[in-house]
Amino acid sequence: MSKSHKQKSEHTNPFLFSIELGFFAGFIWGGVRWLIYTLRFTKVIPGFLAEPFFKHEFLMTPAGHLLGYLCFIAFSVVASLLYVLILRKLKGPWPGMIFGMLCWSAIFLAGSWQFLQQKMFRLPWNSVVSEFCIFLLWGLFIGYTAAMEYTDERKREQQTKLA
Repeated sequence: MSKSHKQKSEHTNPFLFSIELGFFAGFIWGGVRWLIYTLRFTKVIPGFLAEPFFKHEFLMTPAGHLLGYLCFIAFSVVASLLYVLILRKLKGPWPGMIFGMLCWSAIFLAGSWQFLQQKMFRLPWNSVVSEFCIFLLWGLFIGYTAAMEYTDERKREQQTKLA
């Protein structure tokens, strides 16, 4: 096998990586969202992303909670695709945290009427803070994982030592 072919096969496929990253981000942080809803830290139902497409009464049922969990996973896959394709080369935790804040702002501020079925700033403060923190950590998870995958210096050091 030639040297150039070997180096090309070691690169991470951004599309497949972002799908896997988004799935795990949604799986982990969607589970945490469901937990904080169950423990009454937030009044935002787990199926809030499906609110424009399904009736609120259905989203309050266990099947609606599962649908909301799956919608959060799908949302995370789309968000991680965007992050990996646009911002993957940025280093450190801050780009991911800012990305999480922007996603929170898009949903809870700009899209509050569509996703939450209410005007902006009508949620109790404990819900606002809890949701903000979840999205902040969710963005941190996506951003820092992508940064570690695409800017990890240890991988390059090993490749130059072996060459």
